Amino acid sequence: MARMNHRSTGFHNLLLMLMIVLLFSGCSMFSQKKEDTAAQPSAEHTEESSPLYYDFGDVPVPSELKLITKSSFVYRTSGFSAGVLVLNGAVDVGSLIEFFENNMAKDKWRIISTFKSPRTLLLFQKETRWCVINITDDKFSTHVEIWVAPTTNPADSGLLK
Repeated sequence: MARMNHRSTGFHNLLLMLMIVLLFSGCSMFSQKKEDTAAQPSAEHTEESSPLYYDFGDVPVPSELKLITKSSFVYRTSGFSAGVLVLNGAVDVGSLIEFFENNMAKDKWRIISTFKSPRTLLLFQKETRWCVINITDDKFSTHVEIWVAPTTNPADSGLLK
């Protein structure tokens, strides 16, 4: 009986030593992974910072916004598209307004006017199209509608002469 007790004690000691070695090697492995990811920007962060283009090839959308296809409608003909894209996301309204003001200009949109309130409207114009961006801040997310419509007159006619 003394032999069995000695064997089980030796086995328990060996098991305890193995667990300690695994514990320390596991902790060092996790801390090394944290350092590696902190040193290099993640692929997800890089993707989030670049704008997306949905059905309107010249209207940039922040990648943090997710398209709601059931509420969106786009009409296309050869070389032309119009309609509405509906999006949602947890985005700050101020940074969203700044995003559209900066990035729409890069795609040759001219800002015509801005209405800022709990419901923000941004009005942009190109030669043959209008773009209205409606931003509504809800409690848990931001709702965005992007309307694109054709103009019947050149950009220098109509109300904006």
